[in-house]
Formats: sequence, C-alpha cells, structure tokens
Amino acid sequence: MKLRCLTAVAAVLLSASAALADGDAVAGAAVFKKCAVCHTATEHENHVGPSLMGVVGRPVATVPDYNYSPAMKAFGADGKVWDEALLRKYLPSPQFLVKGTKMTFPGLKSDKDLDNLIAYLKNPSVTH
Repeated sequence: MKLRCLTAVAAVLLSASAALADGDAVAGAAVFKKCAVCHTATEHENHVGPSLMGVVGRPVATVPDYNYSPAMKAFGADGKVWDEALLRKYLPSPQFLVKGTKMTFPGLKSDKDLDNLIAYLKNPSVTH
C-alpha cells in the first residue's frame, strides 16, 4: 500500500514538474524570431505590438504608450497578469483566448517552443 502511495505521489510530482518545465532561453530566442516581426523583448520600445520586455509578471494591457485593442483591455480589466500559465493559454491561439485582439499571430503549437519562448521572455538578455 505504501509503495502504491509513493508511486502515485511520484507520478503527480513528475507530471507537475513537466508542466512547468524550464525551457532553453537560447532556443527561445530562435522561437522569438516569429514574434520579432511585431515585438521586441530587449527594449522598452513598442512596434506594431507592445514591447515584451518584462512581460512575465506584468499586468495585461499595461505597457505605456501602446494602443491596445478594446478586446485586450477588457481581457486585462480584472487584473490578469502575464504569468507562465496565462502565456501557455494565450500563445497557442491568441485570437481564441482574446476574441477581437489585434494580434494576428496564428499561435505556437509545440509545448517545447512554449517552454523555450517563456524561458527567453523571462530573461532575454541571456542571448546578448
């Protein structure tokens, strides 16, 4: 019985760590090239999209001097923060999660790409 409980606990811990696995920021920089058409992650400069410098941990739709869509403003109105979990929901299909967003990016489908991109967004200076 104890062995079954330990096995179950180990399985839960392993699956939880896989869900929050750390990605490779260098590989994430390569993934970010898909985003760099509209965003920067190393400067506080808005392009077609807002700067993503410091996005992890930042409240949604709060970059100064960026004109967010009404849909994105409404999405962030209740105080949502761009944490890893919310980025994992948003990045595979931005237009599905925030209907009416200006972001036309089709999304990232690979969990590995998501892990790596989030690692890069957490520390974009690692590749410079």
